[in-house]
Amino acid sequence: MLITSRDTGRWVLPKGWPEAREPLCKAAAREAGEEAGLRGTISHLEAGRYFYAKVLASGEEVPCEVLVFPLHVDRIADRWKEKRARTRKWVGPIEAVQMVHEPDLCQIIAGFCAAPHSFI
Repeated sequence: MLITSRDTGRWVLPKGWPEAREPLCKAAAREAGEEAGLRGTISHLEAGRYFYAKVLASGEEVPCEVLVFPLHVDRIADRWKEKRARTRKWVGPIEAVQMVHEPDLCQIIAGFCAAPHSFI
């Protein structure tokens, strides 16, 4: 599932910041719930990581590293925290790679789709 970012509307994966001492994989699962209404079992193995430049309200760009953790989705909410701020869309691997603008994220998506069971 891809979602739109709140600021530019580009297609991305749910992502965010860990809270307190929250494990990174748990933060990824929480963000998937908040940003896309997804619930399920999160992998403790990352599918990959990439960097992007986050643009702050001031216009300053800050480099951010994103760790991607696969989520086996078993529930999809009709209502969720950021429903009014984002669009979500289920797509296949080829379409996802075409929709995402970050080349490193495209590689992670393609790699995951080639061997999804290796992250269980």
